[in-house]
Amino acid sequence: MSTLFSHFFAKINQISPLKHDFTEVLSTIALTPKTLYFRGKLPKNMSKNGKSVRPKTVAIVGSRHNTRYGEEIAYGLAYKLAQKGVIVVSGLAYGIDSISHRGCLAAGGTTVAVLGTAIDNIYPKPHLPLAEEIIKKGGAILSEYAPGDNPITRYSFLERNRLISGLSDIVVVVEAAEKSGSLNTAAHAIDQGKTVFAVPGNITNPYSQGCNKLIRQGAFPYTAPDDVLRELFPEDYVKKQKKLRQQKLFGDTDAETLILQAVASGLRSGEDIMRETHLPPEVFNQTVTLLEIKSRLRPLGLNNWGLV
Repeated sequence: MSTLFSHFFAKINQISPLKHDFTEVLSTIALTPKTLYFRGKLPKNMSKNGKSVRPKTVAIVGSRHNTRYGEEIAYGLAYKLAQKGVIVVSGLAYGIDSISHRGCLAAGGTTVAVLGTAIDNIYPKPHLPLAEEIIKKGGAILSEYAPGDNPITRYSFLERNRLISGLSDIVVVVEAAEKSGSLNTAAHAIDQGKTVFAVPGNITNPYSQGCNKLIRQGAFPYTAPDDVLRELFPEDYVKKQKKLRQQKLFGDTDAETLILQAVASGLRSGEDIMRETHLPPEVFNQTVTLLEIKSRLRPLGLNNWGLV
């Protein structure tokens, strides 16, 4: 064990989950732990418009036997979320979990690893350096099991999953077999009222069967980081859409702009648009034809027009 690793892992913090901003959300889940143990720093609330706001948090989970496709999806999503200041939570396991932690760290983000083992027993052992990096870069390793406990059973990891989903606003399942611990995390998320995304996969790939099943059962299909970001930051999405709509109201010429703004105001009839814009019929006809070619206007029939 490196000197740096020993330094960061020297102190084990013990808290009631109700006494910290980041873990207080666990008060709403079934089987709320009475005590949590962690090393490193748990994320703190941020000040926004004079209010204390918990940072947006997303859990990314999946198969330990990931494909290249799953690696690209998990790493890319974690990287993008970290760039937006979102906390990434996962389980430090082989496969999708560790890839998600690394993607977040590569973008300079903060990630939290929730163990299914005692806080002084990093599992799997080859991920000791990853745990070290998580702490070094401002994140935390978290467990409900005290130092010296030895709960390495399938049950302890399944129990851990309720904490991963409980700490998160959204759970994204990247790859999962039909019988997978990641589906257990998704089930906890659904019970907790959290939003669940699943990455669609090749129907012949056994590690996509669990995700495809989740989508059949009502999970949102994940297609791009914007799917999750839109859910996390709906106000930003509304602003973006408004800006795009405003951009659509300006054409390449004054005549195009006049027509686009007239249609945006609610006018549909060519006669009404010409009356409003004072454009001669020949200029109007030429301009709406160009706007249709540019996919800015669409014909509604009978010389009526709408925005694309």
